[in-house]
Amino acid sequence: MMKFLVSFLVLCLFMSAVHGQSCAGYTFSGNAFFPSCTDLPVLNSFLHWNYNQSSNSVQIAFRHVAASSDRWAAWALNPTGTGMMGAQALVAYQKSDGSMVVYTSPITGYATALQQGALSFPVTDLTASFDRNELIIFATLALGNLSSTLNQLWQEGPLSGDAPRMHSLTGPNMQSMGTLNLLSGTTVTHPASAGAVIDDKQRQRNIHGLLNAVGWGTLIPMGAIIARYLKVFESADPAWFYLHITCQISGYIIGVIGGATGLRLGAQSRGITFYAHRAIGIKDHKYRIYWNVYHHSIGYSIIILSIINIFKGLKILNPDQVWKKAYIGVIGSLGVIAVILEVYTWIVVIYRKKNMQGNGNGNENLNQEIDTGEV
Repeated sequence: MMKFLVSFLVLCLFMSAVHGQSCAGYTFSGNAFFPSCTDLPVLNSFLHWNYNQSSNSVQIAFRHVAASSDRWAAWALNPTGTGMMGAQALVAYQKSDGSMVVYTSPITGYATALQQGALSFPVTDLTASFDRNELIIFATLALGNLSSTLNQLWQEGPLSGDAPRMHSLTGPNMQSMGTLNLLSGTTVTHPASAGAVIDDKQRQRNIHGLLNAVGWGTLIPMGAIIARYLKVFESADPAWFYLHITCQISGYIIGVIGGATGLRLGAQSRGITFYAHRAIGIKDHKYRIYWNVYHHSIGYSIIILSIINIFKGLKILNPDQVWKKAYIGVIGSLGVIAVILEVYTWIVVIYRKKNMQGNGNGNENLNQEIDTGEV
C-alpha cells in the first residue's frame, strides 16, 4: 500500500511539473541561448527562437516535453495558409535502435505520411535530441521575403515500424496552430470559430461512423441471422420473414445515409483519401437455385466487407477505445449466437430427415431445410 501511495505521489508531482513548466528560465545544454520563447497552449510544447531581423533568419528550438520514444513530433511554418495544407515542417523522432531521425517535410495533402523533402525556404543546422522524455528540434530558417509574423503549427503522433503514422484527429491535436510574431514574441491561437469548424467536422465523422456501424455492421448481420436460423422454427413462420425484411431494409437505409455522410466528408476534405475504406464502401421456381446462390453470396459478402470497413473506419476516426470495444462486443455476441443457432439448426434438420425417411422425400425436405440462409 505504501509503495502504491509513493508511486501515485511521484506521478502527481511529475504531471504537475509538466503542466506547470514555462519556457522562461529554461537552460539548454551546450551553451545554446534563445532570447525569445513562448509556451505553446497544447501538446506540452514550447518554442524558443533567436531572430535576426537584418538577414530575416531565425534560429529555433522546438521542445516537446512528456514525450515518448515511440512517438514523433513536428513543428512547422505555413507561408500560404493557417492550416496543415502547405505547411513546411521539421519532423523528429527516436528510432527503435536509439538513433535520432530529423528531416524536413513539405505538407502537400491531408493524407501525408510526412515524407522527407525540401521546404520552400532554406533550412540549416537541423538537429534533434531526445533525453529524459524531452524531444528538441534545432534549426536555422532563412525566411527570405516572409514577414516577421508567421503561421505556425506543431504536432505529435505515433510511430509504427520507425515510421510516422497519422496523429489523432480530436482534441489538442486539432488545436495546435496559431500565429507567431518573431519581433514582439506574441503568439495567438486561431479563433474559436476555427475550433467550431473542427468540432463540426468531428461531429460529422462520428455520425458517419455510428450510422454505418448500426446499419451495415449490426442490422444487416442481424437480418441474416434471423433469416437463417428462425426459419427452422415452424412457430416463427412467417414472422421471421418480416423481421428479416425489417432489419435489412432499415440497415440498408441507415447505411446509405451513413455512406452519403462519408461522401460529403470526402468532398469537404480535399487531399484526404482513405482508398481501401472508400473502395469497400462503394460497392420455388426452377431457377430459384441461381437466385439463392446470388442472394447468399452477395449478402454474406456485404456483411463481411461491412465489418472489415467499420474497423477501418474506427482506425481512421481513432475514437475512445470504449467505442471499438462496444462494437467488438456487439458483433462478437452476434457471432456466438450464430454459432449456437447453426449447431441447433443442423440438429433439427437431421432429426427431421430421419423422421421423414419413410416418406420417400427425405432428401428433398432436407434440402429445403438447409436452404435457410436468406439474407
